[in-house]
Amino acid sequence: MTEGWRTVKAGNSSGVHCVGMWDELNCWPPAALGQTVSQPCPDFFGSDGEVRRNCSGDGWTDLLVPHEDACGYAFNETLHFLAESPGSHMYFSYVKTMYTAGYTLSLVSLVVAVAIFAVFRKLHCTRNYIHIQLFVSFMARAVFIFVRDALLFADEDLYHCDYYPVACKVVLMLSNYSILANYSWLLVEGHFLFTLVCRSFFSLRKHLACYVVLSWGLPLVVIASWGCAKFFYEDEGCWETRRHEWIWWILRVPVLIAISMNLVFFLAVLRILVSKLRLPDAQRNEFSQYKRLIKSTLFLVALFGLHYILFVFLPVEVSSAVFRVWTIAELALSSTQGFVVAVLYCFMNGEVQHEFERRWRRWRLSRPLPSRRQRRRRQQHGSISHSGSPHTQVSLLPCSPAAGGAPADTAET
Repeated sequence: MTEGWRTVKAGNSSGVHCVGMWDELNCWPPAALGQTVSQPCPDFFGSDGEVRRNCSGDGWTDLLVPHEDACGYAFNETLHFLAESPGSHMYFSYVKTMYTAGYTLSLVSLVVAVAIFAVFRKLHCTRNYIHIQLFVSFMARAVFIFVRDALLFADEDLYHCDYYPVACKVVLMLSNYSILANYSWLLVEGHFLFTLVCRSFFSLRKHLACYVVLSWGLPLVVIASWGCAKFFYEDEGCWETRRHEWIWWILRVPVLIAISMNLVFFLAVLRILVSKLRLPDAQRNEFSQYKRLIKSTLFLVALFGLHYILFVFLPVEVSSAVFRVWTIAELALSSTQGFVVAVLYCFMNGEVQHEFERRWRRWRLSRPLPSRRQRRRRQQHGSISHSGSPHTQVSLLPCSPAAGGAPADTAET
């Protein structure tokens, strides 16, 4: 990477004749015909010297003075550095492929989950609307990651030359905003569960409006503050540098607060669970319908909280091997979080499974009537199947009263 360029001699032509170029060591800006451009020696040479090229009628010339002479450095000693470049490039290529696959899996899973909640009318309730908001925040995160990579790696020369458009910084802000929204809506899930088990009656519909305003609004205030700090104090590259650690703590502190509050909520929920174990069987059975939601939300809070706490305190100065392993682990977990959310809150949801079974039975009943012989076989098969143990799966917190349990917008414990 280079800090810039300095023109030594300008020719008579005012138009650009030689386009910008990356020669694996220096970034050469566009130049006019006859112009001579100088660049500082790359940092790894440890020299204050300069290298120069001319813009001729045939394009850029070779270096006027080779690196080993201009930079006052034994060129053979740089072979070790140059030999590492292809391996490093291959490593980052693998990492990019890995997290792209993870975010793609998450995005597809979340789109399917949102479609399921939208298509099945019996799943339309405030509780599932909260789940959808969480899904949307993870979908936005994946989309912004894809857009950021498209901007960063669209032109390899510009990437090496530290040229980043304003759009790249805006997309990075939106990506960090979606991460803040992830933890905000996860906090909503924890608060919803806490309210569900602590109050005998409450209106989810009234809570939803506050959830939406706070969970989308507060991250917007935080990311705006972070963007202003980056612009005034660290306006470098695509705003991914971390020379001023205090700027990044503007993003970290709200997430750590959300994780801590979720921990408090779950300690309270666990205390209530223990107290419920002492109640008569009838009252404990009423409480059992909440168990799967409690397990799912507890797992997500533990997974996401542990993941963030582990990686937020990554030391700046670590060995190359430790940094690579740490990066792979962090990106693997981050890119698949959306998939985990979709599985726990949608695909493993007993209510969703029950709705699919109901639609499947309806489709089978809508088929043409079978012959008399086929009906006899089905009746015999049905009598055998009903003689077994009954189906005891109970939908978790059903949206409609017809399915049993609490109404759509209220909950009873």
